[in-house]
Amino acid sequence: MYTVLVIDDSVSMRKVISDIINALDEFEVVDTACDAFDAREKIKQLEPDLVTIDINMPKMSGVTFLRNLMRLHPMPAVVISGESARGSDIFNDGAVGFVPKPALGETMQSFHTKVQETLMNLTFLLKQYTLKKPKPIKPVAQQVKKVDLSNGIVERKIHPDEVLPKMPASFGGAKIIGIGSSTGGVESLLQVFKKLPDGLPPIVMTQHIPYGFSSSFAQRLNDHSSVNVVEVEQDTILESGWAYLAPGNQHLVIKKQGNDYIATLLDAQRVSRHKPSVDIMFRSLNNSAGSSAMAVMMTGMGDDGSIGIKELYDNGAYTVAQNEESCVVFGMPAKAIQAGAIKDIVHLNDIAKYIVDFANGRKK
Repeated sequence: MYTVLVIDDSVSMRKVISDIINALDEFEVVDTACDAFDAREKIKQLEPDLVTIDINMPKMSGVTFLRNLMRLHPMPAVVISGESARGSDIFNDGAVGFVPKPALGETMQSFHTKVQETLMNLTFLLKQYTLKKPKPIKPVAQQVKKVDLSNGIVERKIHPDEVLPKMPASFGGAKIIGIGSSTGGVESLLQVFKKLPDGLPPIVMTQHIPYGFSSSFAQRLNDHSSVNVVEVEQDTILESGWAYLAPGNQHLVIKKQGNDYIATLLDAQRVSRHKPSVDIMFRSLNNSAGSSAMAVMMTGMGDDGSIGIKELYDNGAYTVAQNEESCVVFGMPAKAIQAGAIKDIVHLNDIAKYIVDFANGRKK
């Protein structure tokens, strides 16, 4: 069970957020704080696994507190605030998730769903954090009681077969490029997109990113690239010169319709422990494009994508993995390499060049 400290100056909002989080089996709110100074003392005392932070708070703004927290005591932090316009800035300040507070006319159920989906998408990150963080020594009276709900049962890993059938394309069509990434992928993708020219085949991306951040991240990529980057919407015809990012809470599936590739969104269970899943996107690329696709596996924890990229490799697609030296976490690329699914292992600084070479027929 992951412990949470809720920080908000509103008594009612602290109660609402706490009730939403406590409804999740894997999370428990151990305390709340009304401002940054109250939060600082409770973090020292309780060592929670996650904090939620409001932006508009008395005594010290949530932004200043977040920056200080990341500098002095780095830990997972989700911003829950009415200042939705700050999206990508909050991400730059170190937050791992963002949920806007309910807008005028928005139902509480919608807010409830956003908070819970954001937290559930963070469980893999939280697992890694809790394994590494030091265990505080507290007096018995102060210790947080953690209830083991697992009963010895490990979370079942969902295989792509349970969500999307494997139907490899026999004949390739127009070129298309798929990129999968997780931990470290935000800044790494930014470095790649800064170097990409206009006019490339369509690019589709699955980055493990919390709900509420994918749209602002797509905008950030768009602002720093010659490629037009958007968060993909349902039933979008993919065009050259454009890149499409999966939303933070749905699988991205590519289908072939005549001579066009169509992006569809699938609201299904987590696959390979993720939603969106790189495995689902890569499998759909193999089903729709096959040997006409390029697949790039970038930095990230775990093994999501290794099944799908092996299917692409076996079907004649061009596959690339980021090398260990340039990865923040050499997990997903390593698993793809171990699966025998990679043709070229490439430094982050060279990934853009390899994409351009593929587009121009120099790599296949």
